[in-house]
Amino acid sequence: MLLAHEQRDLVGLLRTLSDEEWRAPSLCEGWQVRDVVAHLLYDTIPLRQYLAIMARNRFSVDRINNLLVGNERDTPTAQLVDRLERSIGHGTLARVSPATSLADVLVHHQDIRRPLGRARSIPQERLLSVLDHPDPFAFPWRHTRGLRFVATDVDWHKGSGPEVRGTGEAIALATVGRPVVLDELTGDGVPELRRRLRPHHH
Repeated sequence: MLLAHEQRDLVGLLRTLSDEEWRAPSLCEGWQVRDVVAHLLYDTIPLRQYLAIMARNRFSVDRINNLLVGNERDTPTAQLVDRLERSIGHGTLARVSPATSLADVLVHHQDIRRPLGRARSIPQERLLSVLDHPDPFAFPWRHTRGLRFVATDVDWHKGSGPEVRGTGEAIALATVGRPVVLDELTGDGVPELRRRLRPHHH
């Protein structure tokens, strides 16, 4: 299962991080590495409880995310990793929409790796899944509409209009609003994409 493999790879990385790396800023604005991991524990919350949290926070993705991350601020990092590891193969979203869950985990995995300089080669099957099914909660259409995206390292393209070319990983991150990859992309569509990727949300 692609999602379980990605989660295990992330857990493997997290087990190697120093205290300093846990506190390092991630690509998610205002979030340290530990906050990204805390965010990924949302799928361990029972569905009824999660729906109640959503209703209390007026279904604002940002408010829900920040609340749940805030709740884990004092949790030891080893405990966060243990809980993440135990959640593999479970989780409501993971069961209902594994492709959405994979997109979220893979992008957040890169949100952690890139600032730490921990590059990796993403398995092609997982990358293609994420390119085909970006996380809908990141509103990818806001960034991609009217543009044609062409991956240079995997056989993948999508959309029509001015072209944006780059690695599959860079396109996957741009699609969900990560401006850090803009300088890695080329093509007539990049100026428009740059305009759209103003300060972003998680």
